[in-house]
Amino acid sequence: MTLDPVHVDGIARLAGRLSDGVPDTDHRDLAETVWAEFLDPLYADGEPVLEPLGEQRRRVVNLEDAALQESAFPTQHGLDSGTINPTTFKNGLVLDVAQAAMSAVPSDLDLHRGRTVVVSTHTNDATVDVEEDEWLAYDEGYTRQRIIQVPRVDRYAQTVVHALALYLAESHHAQLQADVVEDLLILDGPIYPTGLLKWTDRHPELADLLHDHERPRSVIQNYVDLVETFVERNVPLIGFVKNSASNAIIRVLRSKTNAPWVNDAALFSQILERREDGDLDTDVLTCTNWFRSRLGTDRLLSTQGDGLGLDRSLAPEAYEVTFFVVYDPRTEITYRVEAPHAITKDETVREKLTRHVLGEIAAERGPPLPVAKADELARIDREGKEMLRRAIEQQFDSERQRSYDDERWGVSLDVDGGL
Repeated sequence: MTLDPVHVDGIARLAGRLSDGVPDTDHRDLAETVWAEFLDPLYADGEPVLEPLGEQRRRVVNLEDAALQESAFPTQHGLDSGTINPTTFKNGLVLDVAQAAMSAVPSDLDLHRGRTVVVSTHTNDATVDVEEDEWLAYDEGYTRQRIIQVPRVDRYAQTVVHALALYLAESHHAQLQADVVEDLLILDGPIYPTGLLKWTDRHPELADLLHDHERPRSVIQNYVDLVETFVERNVPLIGFVKNSASNAIIRVLRSKTNAPWVNDAALFSQILERREDGDLDTDVLTCTNWFRSRLGTDRLLSTQGDGLGLDRSLAPEAYEVTFFVVYDPRTEITYRVEAPHAITKDETVREKLTRHVLGEIAAERGPPLPVAKADELARIDREGKEMLRRAIEQQFDSERQRSYDDERWGVSLDVDGGL
């Protein structure tokens, strides 16, 4: 049964009572105060955890001008990984399948054909061992695949198989194809595997898994090695975060002042909005300067973190996450653009990256073209997910463990991509 119009009107009136106590203009004024007084730098426990690289400032560029400007990067590559989402079978296995792909602008069809495929499995049966030590090639060598068995956990089996499949596929494919990147590589997402790093805050069992088991640590090590590879080659590596749910800045601000925003993206949206007579200016893009972050999961690989005991050949500050935020008023979406400090410490490089990203967003009305292409290449659509699940059922001679949601909606619900 759907809601009747009388119910919709009643709920809307009820919500209106909430809006009377939450004036948006007050929040914008508070965002201005936060920008002016708290971020240069932002302190937590007496230590600077967020500080500008160079001058703290907001920038604005006309959309048409940005879209028409020439890029400093003649070629660009994008990288993404997609999964079928965790699936539980009646034989006790929990499984996810991930594939990673790299895109190129201008296009490179041979590169686009390449894939890295990871099948990750979890079982509580101590007699089962399905791990494969070697990467296997097929599709005339264009695809490499591997099965891994994740550490046994009492809870969060779906979280573990999903994260390890996703990030192992992405990081391995990036390492495999790194040499083809000559000017710029853009990861679809952050520069480090945030979904794994968040385990330190989620549950003691996941935190212990991250610190004590080789599998998740080796995946994070892949990203550290990737940063080192691109720094040594003097080729910029950045991450384009489309849906940042981070609230690391907000958590610190709440100890200092009223911080009503649901997450950092909401704060930056109000910091970067441009309004004339109350109307949003949709003819421009706005952005912040670059910031150096030691907040949340960024702290682990910063000079204030322990680096998880990983092998690192560069100075500790080289791995620190730096970022700037872009606001697109056409869609009212904020994007976070990340890069390791070893790359953005150079002001000239920061300026080239900023201008390039702004130009791409202006022209594409969304993520840069290499990111959009990589997302398309790596995504496993709903039909593909169902085909894979049915094929795996036949191989296992075991059906999926179904739930009421399967019966109600006809498909398995996706896990939270943010883990």
